[in-house]
Amino acid sequence: MELENWIFEEGTVEYGKINSYRDLIVWQKAMDLVVHVYEVSKDFPSDEKFGITNQIRRAAVSVPSNIAEGWGRKYLGSYIQFLRISYGSICELNTQLEICVRLNYVNENDITSLKNQILQVEKMIKSMISKLELKNN
Repeated sequence: MELENWIFEEGTVEYGKINSYRDLIVWQKAMDLVVHVYEVSKDFPSDEKFGITNQIRRAAVSVPSNIAEGWGRKYLGSYIQFLRISYGSICELNTQLEICVRLNYVNENDITSLKNQILQVEKMIKSMISKLELKNN
């Protein structure tokens, strides 16, 4: 099934015309998440520049990147697979953020909005996967 006629926003799937992955609310929110992760991680210890700082940023970047790449494949089955990869990256990001809290690189109270942002994108991706799998069968 071709992708170009499916609109994905706020966890819904509707038939209609969409011009680009940039029109997807989940991609937009994932991009905002990347910016937030970079802001939070800039104050991590300098000796972690190539450690957890790099890893947490790469996981964050992977979320919207895989949404875009899957969209670019133009087939629903491929898109679902890339959404699964994106979902895995959001889980990885959550884990790495917890590691940063446990290492006292960041205070849990200071990242409440980031955690809420992660949860929102996670729910949107999970909902999209579930609904698109129904459409794909």
